[in-house]
Amino acid sequence: MSAIARLAVSSTGRQVVMRLSQPSVAGVRFLQTSQTSRDIDSAAKFIGAGAATVGVAGSGAGIGSVFGSLIIGYARNPSLKQQLFSYAILGFALSEAMGLFCLMMAFLLLFAF
Repeated sequence: MSAIARLAVSSTGRQVVMRLSQPSVAGVRFLQTSQTSRDIDSAAKFIGAGAATVGVAGSGAGIGSVFGSLIIGYARNPSLKQQLFSYAILGFALSEAMGLFCLMMAFLLLFAF
């Protein structure tokens, strides 16, 4: 039974009749009508996925910056090695998470939409 089907009970109360209501013209949509519109949609997907993967490069730059700062901090004060390393791992995790979110958005654009 579809979502737009309505059940109507007759006047005798013993018969159940299924009546289908007609969908309105406003409710009918044509998403892709031609090959050209499908090509435009797929091109937009690829452009969006490419733009989303730019964040992965930013993640790589962020990770390099975090570990570069770790080396500089360790060279200045070797006694803070453990504390600096824990901060570096936290910075690495946050930078990598942003890169993975960008990659996830690219895959969503390519395969889910």
